[in-house]
This record gives sequence, C-alpha cells and structure tokens, in this order.
Amino acid sequence: MSTLTNRRSSAVRTLAGSALAAALLVSTATACSSPSPASGTAAPAAAPTAPTAQGTTPPAAAPSAPTTPDAAAPASTPAAPPAPGTAAPAATPTAHHTTTTPPAAPPKGTSPVRTQKLVDGSTAEIRATGNQNYTAKIVNNGTEYGTLETHDSDAGVDFNDMFIVLSLDGTAHSWMGGGHQGPGTFKLAGGWTAKVTKIGELHYRAQILGNDGAVNGTLEANQQDAGAVANGVYMVLSTGGEISAKM
Repeated sequence: MSTLTNRRSSAVRTLAGSALAAALLVSTATACSSPSPASGTAAPAAAPTAPTAQGTTPPAAAPSAPTTPDAAAPASTPAAPPAPGTAAPAATPTAHHTTTTPPAAPPKGTSPVRTQKLVDGSTAEIRATGNQNYTAKIVNNGTEYGTLETHDSDAGVDFNDMFIVLSLDGTAHSWMGGGHQGPGTFKLAGGWTAKVTKIGELHYRAQILGNDGAVNGTLEANQQDAGAVANGVYMVLSTGGEISAKM
C-alpha cells in the first residue's frame, strides 16, 4: 500500500472521530436546555468538512496511465528486400544505341589490279596486298602454276626457263632463255656482271658488279627464287644457281 493511501485512511479516521464528538455535544445540549417550542430548536450544524492534516499535501489525483501512442502506420509498406544473390527488380531503362558494323575488309588479293600476258601465253593476275606490296598468280588455261609476292623488294621466279620479275610498282616482266648456270661469273644485259656462288643446298648468291668491279647489289636465292630490277634490267636467280637478265 502506498503512502498516499495511508494518509487518506488517517484522515478518514479523524473525520469519523470528529463527527462522533459533534453528535454527542448536540445531544447533550438538547437534553440540558429547555427551549421554547416557538423560538425553536437551533438548526443542526452542518457536517464538518474533513480537516486536512497539518503539513500534509492534499493527495493529488491519481495520474492516469500513460497512453502508449499507436505506432503511426507508414504511408506505404516498403517492398520486401530481395533475397541474397537476387538482383533487385528495378526497372532498367532501355538503351537506344545503334550498332554500326563496319564493312568487312575484302579478302587479301581479291581485287586484281591488272592482268598481264606472259611470253609463254599464260597470264599473271596481279593484286595489291597492302603496304605497297603485290602478288601475281600465274594461270594458264584455268590452272594455277605458282605465285609471286613482293615483300618490300622485287620478286622473281624461274618457270621452266621462263623468267618472271614482279616489281614493287605492281608490274610483271617475263622473258625466255638467256640463263647462265652457276657457280661462276657471267656477263648480263645492261653491262652488269654476276658472280654466282653456291652457299648450300638450294641456296645460291649472286653479287651484281658494275663496270668498275664494285658490288652494286646482291641476289639471295635460299629455298626460293629471287628477282631484282637494276637500272631497267630485270634479273632472276633460281635456287638451282641459274641466273638470267633482260632489259
């Protein structure tokens, strides 16, 4: 029981005792006095108010139980988070990109630059291969016999005693005969001299000498025929050591 309840109980007991004493006093006064019936009997005193104990603060009203405010309902219920490892279903804006596929580069050597008739009646189909290089396919009656290709230098070949040079400007020159079998030193067209030496199997070298005997250039036929152009003179050295030149 709280202190407030004890104090209220004491006040009630005091009030009851005071009321009882007042009742006894009224009864005694009535019995001892003989008032006239006219002037009457004094009106009974009003019931005294229960005194407040001195120094005691009147009990305050019992505080009302605190009201627990209802949780405010959210304006909108948040969506449940996606399960771990699941992408959020957020709307993805549609990308409007236009992919332009560049045109495919034409296959190497598909566009002939020119065709040239050779001395034996065959045809050289010459195509550009890029970086100022060319290839020449030797065709006769629909049959391909071989291919010449420049690699930053002139190219040459010996086709059964028909010699062909493909130069860096994409032109082909052909002639028949006039070959010299090395090793040895031979006079060539245009006043050149060729000194042919054997280096190894299918490997010959020809030094091209000027009128003063100085070396002006070299042809190296190593597993593949070699060709060159020198002052308008076309030369071919085969892997068999045969050399020929034509102006």
